[in-house]
Amino acid sequence: MCGIFGCVLKYGNAAPVIHAALKRLEYRGYDSVGEATLHEGRLYMKKDQGKIDEVHKIHDLDDLPGSIGVGHTRWATHGAPLQINAHPHTDCNGQIAVVHNGIIENFSELKRELEERGHVFKSKTDTEVIVHLIEDKIKANPSVSLADAVLETLKRIDGSYAIAVISTREPNKIICARNESPLVLGINENAVYCASDIPAFLPLTNRAVIIEDGELVTLSSDGFEIRKIVDSTLVTRATKLIDWMPEMAVKRGYPHFMLKEIHEEPSCLRNTLRMQEHYLELMSSFLDRAREVFLVACGTSYHACLAASYMFSKLAFLATYPVVASEFVEQHGKSVNIDSTILAVSQSGETADTLAAVECARRRAATVLGLTNVMGSTLTRVSRVYICQQSGPEIGVAATKTFTSQLSVLSQLALRLAKKRGKISQDEMDFLEERLEKLPETVEVIIQKQEGKIKQIAKKYKDAKTFFFLGRGISTATALEGRLKLMEIAYVPAIAFPAGESKHGPISLVEPGFPVVFICPKDETRKTLVGNIMEMKARGASIIAVVEEGDEEIEKLAEDYVEVPKGIPEVLSPIAFVTPLQLLAYYMAVEKGYTPDTPRNLAKSVTVK
Repeated sequence: MCGIFGCVLKYGNAAPVIHAALKRLEYRGYDSVGEATLHEGRLYMKKDQGKIDEVHKIHDLDDLPGSIGVGHTRWATHGAPLQINAHPHTDCNGQIAVVHNGIIENFSELKRELEERGHVFKSKTDTEVIVHLIEDKIKANPSVSLADAVLETLKRIDGSYAIAVISTREPNKIICARNESPLVLGINENAVYCASDIPAFLPLTNRAVIIEDGELVTLSSDGFEIRKIVDSTLVTRATKLIDWMPEMAVKRGYPHFMLKEIHEEPSCLRNTLRMQEHYLELMSSFLDRAREVFLVACGTSYHACLAASYMFSKLAFLATYPVVASEFVEQHGKSVNIDSTILAVSQSGETADTLAAVECARRRAATVLGLTNVMGSTLTRVSRVYICQQSGPEIGVAATKTFTSQLSVLSQLALRLAKKRGKISQDEMDFLEERLEKLPETVEVIIQKQEGKIKQIAKKYKDAKTFFFLGRGISTATALEGRLKLMEIAYVPAIAFPAGESKHGPISLVEPGFPVVFICPKDETRKTLVGNIMEMKARGASIIAVVEEGDEEIEKLAEDYVEVPKGIPEVLSPIAFVTPLQLLAYYMAVEKGYTPDTPRNLAKSVTVK
């Protein structure tokens, strides 16, 4: 997501060093940039929306005095990408500055509390509560150190963060800390650095210290000190030598962005679970009173909508109509009206076909709701209510972490709507919410335990000419997404159907050795799915199954299988069951010698119809 950098130099000006480091973090994606430095007891700051080179041309980011400072590239999650929302953020007196990567869950309550005590907020960001809390701690106890004020502040915060703080009170220090957002130190004989990623300081030093969750660091010209946030105990940690080339460093050691982003899915899912309650409540209210609801999207986002249609139906008893955006105007353009609600889903918020469908619906007075990953995108501007899914930038062309994040948000909406309508019991609601909270850990386990097996499956089937992907119920959406990934990345022709439809034509393609992937959660479709597996086996198909752990019946029927942990509810199953299929597509592409990040003929955001 956002990129942070800080440095304490023994010699020279910090601003050009910060500027260059932020350029090295551009690959992370961002919409605004800023720097702050300390010099002779004063805080200096420059920030604005836009790309680094654009902002530098207007403001000259190198023209800030001082040998200590922090910088930031922002990917908006709270507050539009505007100058006022760009980092760093400062306290009421302009003496403390903070940069932050992550999401503060309880910022609304903290902001109300601080405003009641006279603090004046300038931005719409969650980050600004951090700097005002630090200010508040210092006001309450003027003798407190900056490090202790930050430490006490962090004990009030729920959510994820990597932060770096500077203050005129202690102008020779940077205080930084992390929880669920990356933070690493760089060390050389003339400087210490903190950053969200190693590439920021790699040309300056290859000696790094990885900071762990729940740790606070004081940086000074004398070096660094690490303490645990929970009890202030000192932590000793040696530096490690980084032998990555710069190209590998931006991918954190992964060979491709796609694999890195699949591995980021657990942390992205945790971020989507930190969604602001009032946005979910507001959007579910609009859905509740709609006469008809269309779920409109393209490609991977359409598959998320298809899965969501099952979620809304099963949980909230709401019939919705998933529609491919490019067909919406022809199929429904004349029938939508003031009683219609359109929930448009677009990772970029700029997908041309989706926006054309939205514009058609708006002209006919329909209500437009939006789900996107990019604050300030066209979709956020034309939607009555929108939700930012908070996945962070996705560099690989094929959508992976953004798909599972979309599913997470849509499942939260379905649960909220079910509760509002009183369609499921409190016990069932509690069970589903508990399972949803566990999904990041579940996906983490799948990646850790199954990636090696998936790699071997890809090696075995790399020469297959065609694949089938089959599922029933909500798993149909999972099958369609697995098929799309294999075609996009490995260029393997693939067919996906509801499993019950396979015998109405597609089964004629099956011959000995033909690979058929079955998505097999333990839900009410399972018995009939076993029958579909038997039909394929009878014709010589090689069965690859994604199953629940310990599902011996299907494991015995399959030539190859991948296991996911037990107990995933049917309506949440696509979030976990799709990850093995993403990995399969990735490793198939690698085995065939293709570059997964930049598949031919495809673009990240399709802005033409």
